[in-house]
Amino acid sequence: MSNFFTDLVEQLKDEDTKILSDGGASAEFSGSIDTGSYALNALLSGSIYGGVPNNKVTAFAGESSTGKTFFVLGIVKQFLDANPEGGVIYFDTEAAVTKSMMDSRGVDTKRVVISEPDTIQKFRHTALQIIEKYSAQPQAKRKPMMMVLDSLGQLSSTKEMEDTAEGKETKDMTKSAILKATFRVLNLKLAKIGVPLIVTNHVYDVVGSYVPMKEMSGGSGLKYTASTIVYLSKRKDKDGTEVVGNIVRAKLHKSRLTKENSQVEIKITYSTGLDRYYGLLDIAEKYGIIKKVSTRYELSNGVKVFGKNINEEPEKYFTKDILDQIDEACKKEFLYGQETETISDNFDEIESVE
Repeated sequence: MSNFFTDLVEQLKDEDTKILSDGGASAEFSGSIDTGSYALNALLSGSIYGGVPNNKVTAFAGESSTGKTFFVLGIVKQFLDANPEGGVIYFDTEAAVTKSMMDSRGVDTKRVVISEPDTIQKFRHTALQIIEKYSAQPQAKRKPMMMVLDSLGQLSSTKEMEDTAEGKETKDMTKSAILKATFRVLNLKLAKIGVPLIVTNHVYDVVGSYVPMKEMSGGSGLKYTASTIVYLSKRKDKDGTEVVGNIVRAKLHKSRLTKENSQVEIKITYSTGLDRYYGLLDIAEKYGIIKKVSTRYELSNGVKVFGKNINEEPEKYFTKDILDQIDEACKKEFLYGQETETISDNFDEIESVE
């Protein structure tokens, strides 16, 4: 029977049909893009050293000012840093991203192409043109590329634009269908050429819901297409009475890679930006890597410190050994089919700290 299928694939001579064990399926991905946050990496991929899949559609959805664009720009920087010859196509539908904003985040703007489509149809046409030109290159000569749509919620349809110009107030009933068709066309094409698409979107409260719920705008197109959808919400981070930043909760609304409904907290401060280590302490405590004794945490060398001290000097306490143990714990915490038992108490001793 195996010979039959092998012969069948050879006779078909279709580049889109192959034996799965030979590799090359569009669903496979060769790596991840670091988000800049260990906890967010773990939520998305099951590893603190992972991140956003490098050939799938990932969506960040939330209300205004929840950090959607902030996270996307961080991913853009990490992608460009990891791929010195790579480039990013950034679709900005809100006229919100400026050169100085990207410069301040350390993004190499010489390798960023900005496009400002005002309709779904214009975005689709431009994106498909880019994909066609990119895929026309010999595979060996293609440089790494990533696409960003920021944001989906601000895109109008051609009909909506025409109705507005004519003073009509009728609701556009075609927008959802157009969005669904757009992502249906883009999804497989992007996967085949190994190009990730990061999308931001707005959410709204579901009216009449028995339990308070949030839903993404734009219909079901992105919901069905995206491999990963993360809902973001925030609360103020205070030092005494002074607001010093935000604590962002990232909840996995949909994922084909990690457990849905998992969530982590990420810290963004006004002075230093994204805290790479925030959120790790909770995982370390849950899996017995760092033990909590009363109001303090006991390290493997017996030293007890407050959680605030660990969060203020994370590099001092989260050594490579500890990070590796947390990474193993994250597989149990976020990946499907993993046991949730705590890690052994016999962990490697970290450097003595006072």
